[in-house]
Amino acid sequence: MQNRRRLIKTIVAGSAAISVGGMLSSFSAPEAKKIIMLKGNINHAVCRWTYGFLSLEELCKVAKTIGIKAIDLVGPKDWETLKAHGLDSSMCNGAEINLVDGFAEPKFHEKLIQNYTEMIPMVAKAGYKNLICFSGNRRGMDDETGLKNCTEGLQKLISLAEKNGVTLVMELLNSKINHKDYFADKTPWGVELCKRVGSENFKLLYDIYHMQIDEGDVIRTIQTSHPYIAHYHTAGVPGRNEIEEEQELYYPAIMRAILATGFKGYVAQEFIPKKEDKIASLAKAIHICDV
Repeated sequence: MQNRRRLIKTIVAGSAAISVGGMLSSFSAPEAKKIIMLKGNINHAVCRWTYGFLSLEELCKVAKTIGIKAIDLVGPKDWETLKAHGLDSSMCNGAEINLVDGFAEPKFHEKLIQNYTEMIPMVAKAGYKNLICFSGNRRGMDDETGLKNCTEGLQKLISLAEKNGVTLVMELLNSKINHKDYFADKTPWGVELCKRVGSENFKLLYDIYHMQIDEGDVIRTIQTSHPYIAHYHTAGVPGRNEIEEEQELYYPAIMRAILATGFKGYVAQEFIPKKEDKIASLAKAIHICDV
């Protein structure tokens, strides 16, 4: 709480010099300067829920200070706050039922189609491009049945998405640790679904943390599957915490691989900060990924 009060006080004061000193207190002055001098090759974002100890207003101010351009997983009621701070909604949400009841199960199609039919034009009207969706859980289904069901449900929405210039983006999640029984837990399955839906307005959210756990081979997968990927999430493995040296993924190399594909979308930090200075953790993660 002491860190939080200090953060809010320095940001509201509006002094860039004080903000760098207050927010990035765990860095030396040269390191802090490097963090806020970004190269501009990566479009940086942060997921709203992982910094839930800040209000959205506070998170927007932090984001602007450290060079973040967008905030992930923000719904319609908060879009005006983002706009007031000149930030993008890099991955909109609010149409999904939840993570477990998704397109793989036909009994949820009616509700999902209703929700997404309402949300897609709202996303477009707000000037945004990406809207998240989920496969939901497997519930004993084999891969082919899940592909068939997801394709059937998504194809009822894809013409509306195309008309509005909105991309439906299905997140890949691990089913080993965090999301037991989740269907879309492997990139090849997701790629096959993209091929069957057959539209540039349906793609994947490649969560690097989740896919390292369930399949590994991250860089080669990005190289071979990038035409079907619209968005990336980060976090450290194991633990889903900071992406620094304590975990096994080397994010600078992963970011260079993403850049080499010609990717122009967003990379969103989705780690759960565990260090005392959580804002410094976010700033350092941006620096690590700014290749």
